[in-house]
Amino acid sequence: MKQSVGLSRDLKGKHVTMQTRRRLLPKLNRRLYIGLSLIAILGLASFILPLFTKIDPAAQGTYLKNLPLTAKHPLGTNALGQDIFWFLVFSIRNSLLLGVGVSIGITAISTFMGLSAGYIGGWYERIVVIFIDTFITIPVLPILIVLGALVRGNTSFAIVGVILVCFGWAWNARTIRSMALSLREREFINMARFSGAGTFDIIFREIFPYVYAYMVVGFINTILFAINTEAAQAVIGLSKIQVPTLGSIIFWALNYNALMIGQTAWIIAPIVTTVALFLGLFLTSTGFNELFAERRGVA
Repeated sequence: MKQSVGLSRDLKGKHVTMQTRRRLLPKLNRRLYIGLSLIAILGLASFILPLFTKIDPAAQGTYLKNLPLTAKHPLGTNALGQDIFWFLVFSIRNSLLLGVGVSIGITAISTFMGLSAGYIGGWYERIVVIFIDTFITIPVLPILIVLGALVRGNTSFAIVGVILVCFGWAWNARTIRSMALSLREREFINMARFSGAGTFDIIFREIFPYVYAYMVVGFINTILFAINTEAAQAVIGLSKIQVPTLGSIIFWALNYNALMIGQTAWIIAPIVTTVALFLGLFLTSTGFNELFAERRGVA
């Protein structure tokens, strides 16, 4: 009898533990599943497939022009003698590299500036706010168009990324500063201050965990911003169109009237891929936002 009672208590305890874990670790929602799946498929394919070829996708005249879809050329060749499939694969990889690189730079700058300004306050905060408001009022796309028109697509791919970082950090910094302002007067911050913790120790150990969820969502949204901005520039011929990106492949297809010459894969494939990538990033962003909202509700 005692053994059965003890066993039932153990089972009940395990059941309660399982329920607690389920509440603390909510399941990934459908949006997050679909978004991560799309990004994983496109991302892994764009980084793994180039390992199996030695061709330069941007080199012109490598193949006969305007070949139809075959096993050797799954998307055919274009009017420049390039394999459309391999150009597209390298385009996805380069666009993702640009987006992730720009997002890392923007997230690092905006997090440091926002947290430090929100917590430290005083003259330091006033100076940072001036910088934030200045960069927010500067329209990014017109500036990039002017710069692109001056260099006529001769700027390096890295410089495009640096320009995007310089003009893209302010909005996130402003939001993070507001979050830090609301947290710096909380009781646990005062306790950490009275216990002798330093400024940066409080910022990164006490305040940072509360803005982490926003940073993850902002990081993904910034990837979208970077890829979208570079693609817009490339389509109008103001980015470095010699480098395979989702924008440059669409630029060449439009420039050579792909639809008029019957090369529908040249224009449709990158558009469908771009939509799939953007959809994956958007669903991942909203999925993470929903996941963090569930965890805040559980807490």
